[in-house]
Amino acid sequence: MFHKFIQRPVLAIVLSLVIVFMGVLAIKTLPISQFPSIAPPMVVINIAYPGASADVLVNSVLIPMEKAINGAPGMKYMTSDATSAGEATVQIVFDLGTDPSQAVVNVKNRVEQVTSRLPPLVQREGLVISYTSPNMLMYVNVYSKDPKADEKFLYNFASVNLVPEVSRLKGVGAARILGSRQYAMRIWLKSDRMRAYNVATDEVMEALAEQSVIGSPGRIGQATGKRSQSLEYVLTYEGRYNTPEQYENIIVKANPDGEVLHLKDIADVELGSEFYDIYCNMDGHPSAAIMLKQTYGSNATEVIKEVKEKLEEIKKTSFPPGMEYEISYDVSSFLDASIEKVVHTLGEAFILVAIVVFIFLGDWRSTLIPTLAVPVSLIGAFIFMQLFGLTINLITLFALVLAIGIVVDDAIVVVEAVHAKMAEEHLSPYKAVKKVLGEISGAIIAITLLMTAVFIPVSFMTGPVGIFYRQFAITMATSIVISAIVALTLTPVLCAMILKNTHGQPRKKTPINRFIDGFNNQFEKVTGRYTKLLTLIAHRRVVTFGLLIAFCAGIWFTSESLPSGFIPAEDQGMIYAIIQTPPGTTLERTNDVARELQKLCKKVEGVQSVSSLAGYEVLTEGRGSNAGTCIINLKDWSDRKHTAAQIIEELQSVMKNRKTTSTPAASPAHVTSLAPSQSPSHLAPRSKDDSRCVNPSSRRQILAHTSAFAF
Repeated sequence: MFHKFIQRPVLAIVLSLVIVFMGVLAIKTLPISQFPSIAPPMVVINIAYPGASADVLVNSVLIPMEKAINGAPGMKYMTSDATSAGEATVQIVFDLGTDPSQAVVNVKNRVEQVTSRLPPLVQREGLVISYTSPNMLMYVNVYSKDPKADEKFLYNFASVNLVPEVSRLKGVGAARILGSRQYAMRIWLKSDRMRAYNVATDEVMEALAEQSVIGSPGRIGQATGKRSQSLEYVLTYEGRYNTPEQYENIIVKANPDGEVLHLKDIADVELGSEFYDIYCNMDGHPSAAIMLKQTYGSNATEVIKEVKEKLEEIKKTSFPPGMEYEISYDVSSFLDASIEKVVHTLGEAFILVAIVVFIFLGDWRSTLIPTLAVPVSLIGAFIFMQLFGLTINLITLFALVLAIGIVVDDAIVVVEAVHAKMAEEHLSPYKAVKKVLGEISGAIIAITLLMTAVFIPVSFMTGPVGIFYRQFAITMATSIVISAIVALTLTPVLCAMILKNTHGQPRKKTPINRFIDGFNNQFEKVTGRYTKLLTLIAHRRVVTFGLLIAFCAGIWFTSESLPSGFIPAEDQGMIYAIIQTPPGTTLERTNDVARELQKLCKKVEGVQSVSSLAGYEVLTEGRGSNAGTCIINLKDWSDRKHTAAQIIEELQSVMKNRKTTSTPAASPAHVTSLAPSQSPSHLAPRSKDDSRCVNPSSRRQILAHTSAFAF
């Protein structure tokens, strides 16, 4: 069968070119990610109950909702979180492979069963159910150096000009501004005036509802079918008020004597923010923080590229003077750097393999054949990555790096066999190839089946670890199979076209030939010594088994002493500093702590910018007046001397002097859907008789037990 390719060399070359072209197309279309997607589908329910405490939210909303959702088809577990800011979140995690759209439908159906039993304010505010990816895609700060631009202006500018544009981009699952700083009419009631005029708060609310309304008066002269009209007018109403003056003139009370009590008599009215729940700044400038999340199955690199292009477009057309934006967190930065490093390693490995082949074969023609055959096998593996739904990530690229040393063997076997046949029988390259192909084709097929048999069973593993191994195994197995096809089609053709029978002819005394001859002499001496050593110990079973036991003991000791982990911790160019002030701390005090920490971080070498948040904790996405976060953006890896771990140690030494504030620092996790950071975390189910709190000593014990774990 394979002799036909020798007789038709163009067929073998075209077949390899087709593999290369299809592989290049697959490279252009395959999504790029840092690691395979191993996060199970998650449905998130956001609940708003303004004015309610965390305990009220738990008893009136979360408990009934959890009881209704529990047992949904495919559900694995769920977690809930309530804050004192009147907000709660329920996260329902489903089994791997569950359709996210169907999971949302199942959760929504169960939530509707208890909606009527929830507080009216919760029903009116709404329950937002979504299945966006839990991973934070980007964190963008819109800030202004103009002293006249405050947070209120920045939040509303971003809400009107940025968020709607970015939300429409393909792959953006959620784009939201942290906090509720949008414009709102704030009415500050004066209790002494209200007491003097005998006015209650309910009366003020009733007056606002009756006079600031959106009305539809109708039309005059509308056709009735009985009498024709000469003109028709559409009546318009002033609508809901939108200026402080209009609200100030609202009539709260009036009596028959013509005395009128306006709202301005008992209150101050101003255009402010809906809530003052978050303070945000960027390097000391007020800012609006925008968090972006991607949809399931989207290409993070492509989404980030489109978002950056859109932000640049908006900056050129809409930004006022002094306004800028900075991307404080971008998953593609570390991803691109990691992919670039692996690609460089791939190229270096390929060059090293070519050098080793040249040294051992001693002929540039023989070296050229494996050098041409190996890229065909590696590029062709991307075709099967596309067919099996894999992505270009660190795991698949690492598999290709290892595959270089395996796929080159098939080409070397063919070249060596052709050289041996030409030396023994003094044949031309073409005739030697025809003879060799019939002798070694079975051996190449057997070696290929044996190698793929090692990796194929691994691809059937389940769970998050199984997904990692599956991508690795499929990439290795497919590259090995393609290398066998290339070894039986392209490599023989290249041998017949490129090789020359120089056996028995004197070699030229070039510097390269002298180096290769010297290397071969030294290699033969080392081989002879090794053979003598084996001759001495081969028949001594005690020595053989002793070495085996020693190696086994060394492996066991190493595995027990080395730390274990799912994914090694790496420098991702960004650090979280979580701020936790004592319970009861005001938001302004937390903001002061965040600003102070921001100034300290800016003094640390390697820090590029610091964005501080008061009232919001990024890792758990929880709110509270005593919670805050500093997002520390580090300089490029080439522009700093210290790693993220060293910078974290320095930050911890700076922060430990603060007795009233807990500010742990940690790098973001590689798989943020499984753990938000590389610091240890612990979740325990709440029992029926607990007090929903953990005393400090128990908390220290939990942290002590979890300090050995890393994500």
